[in-house]
Amino acid sequence: LFTKIGSTITGGMIVETEAYSWKERGCHAYGAKKTMRNAVMFEKGGHSYVYLCYGMHHLFNVVTNAPNVADAVLVRAIEPLKGVELMKIRRGKSVNERQLTSGPGKLTRALGIDRNWNGKLLAGDEIWIEDLEQKIPTTKIEASARIGIAYAGEDALLTWRFTMKGNEWLSKHT
Repeated sequence: LFTKIGSTITGGMIVETEAYSWKERGCHAYGAKKTMRNAVMFEKGGHSYVYLCYGMHHLFNVVTNAPNVADAVLVRAIEPLKGVELMKIRRGKSVNERQLTSGPGKLTRALGIDRNWNGKLLAGDEIWIEDLEQKIPTTKIEASARIGIAYAGEDALLTWRFTMKGNEWLSKHT
């Protein structure tokens, strides 16, 4: 996941995600309910869905389905690869490097993403997902329950959180 603000590029390899579907209670569009906040989730896949969590953290999602089918993937952590010094400035120079992008609010701040990025096409020159041509063996991918959605009842137990096993930049190790 990379951003370009002005002439500076920041970004890294996605190492942790969570999937959300309109069919389950953890999703903002549960029951296919469209609101002003989640409207972009009903767009064609390949757009960004950025929302404010707890009134202070911007969270970045990738809309993943066909128009009018509200599914998305939350990017929870990246392994920083490019523009690390600028990411440190955005997060505060004293931040521990392993904490730089190890959570959904941390990575958006490090990449300069806020609500103004909501609805952007992810194939443009401002924000994009790039194929780094690294093949990750399935044995290195771990599935577990998503984090922080106990309100979703049984749906909170779905193993829709995907991490690169043992990666140092994960938001939470299982």
